[in-house]
Amino acid sequence: MPQKIIIDTDPGVDDTMAIYYALESGAFDILGLTTVFGNVETPLATLNALRLLEIAGRTDIPVAQGATRPFAEPYFGAPAHIHGADGQGDLFLPAPSTQAISLSAAQFIVDQIMAQPGEVTLVPLGPLTNIAMALLLEPQIAQAVKQVVLMGGAAFVPGNITPAAEANIFHDAIAAEMVLSAPWDVTMIGLDVTHQVIMSDEELGRYGASAKATSQHISKVLPLYINFTRESRGKPGLYTHDPTTISYLLNPALFEVQPYLVRVETEGFSIGKTWAWPQNVYSPLAAFQVGPEHLVNVVLGADVPAVNAMMLATV
Repeated sequence: MPQKIIIDTDPGVDDTMAIYYALESGAFDILGLTTVFGNVETPLATLNALRLLEIAGRTDIPVAQGATRPFAEPYFGAPAHIHGADGQGDLFLPAPSTQAISLSAAQFIVDQIMAQPGEVTLVPLGPLTNIAMALLLEPQIAQAVKQVVLMGGAAFVPGNITPAAEANIFHDAIAAEMVLSAPWDVTMIGLDVTHQVIMSDEELGRYGASAKATSQHISKVLPLYINFTRESRGKPGLYTHDPTTISYLLNPALFEVQPYLVRVETEGFSIGKTWAWPQNVYSPLAAFQVGPEHLVNVVLGADVPAVNAMMLATV
């Protein structure tokens, strides 16, 4: 049976890759897309989600608009130099012919999980504000959700927006602390692994060679993102952050995972830092003495050739 998922997203070039990866895999029943700020402002994220579904011929999938700002800290704005001013590599697509539903993202998440207990996986690809708001709205989703598999964090490697923090966690550290310390099954796919999962220019060229509308769109939005990654890495190749989350859902056996208590720095110079504490290491601090229900599955490595081959097979 297809896995029932809700993708919480801020599309975003790598979000686009992940959404189309999930759609084309045939392995998921995508209950909806919920939108959040991050790579773009939330209203534009909503328009992009609608546009992407229209290109894919999947306007049957609902889109629910979510939070427009973090819980407390300021939102520093969209990185137009990475994803384009439109979040789609500066393609400036026509307006979508469909609209978002009237429910908020948080309410949509709650309704779907509570209607199908034990069946729905949340897949957040951006800041975790909508997920935290859903928890506040209905705390019982922590028991009713199947799992949360998120892209974000940097447990044992440097951040990518500050020396300490990965961008999704940084943009709403308070929300991230709520989500990562909640008593549910949560997997953190952060820079520890996504900075290992790199696609070559040759592999990326397969998108443009495909006749699929989804792959053709990816090939058009990629150039700006590729240029940014090449400049930041100093060599060719593309980090596939958000698509790695879909790869994990498709085949967790391809990944190295270890359980840790994860706490998030919520103020100061290192705001957004994800601190990972091994389960078997004693600490006299009460904050680090928790039951196994609070441990996070931190993804640390991957069989990169197999992961890339699996993703490219959907092209």
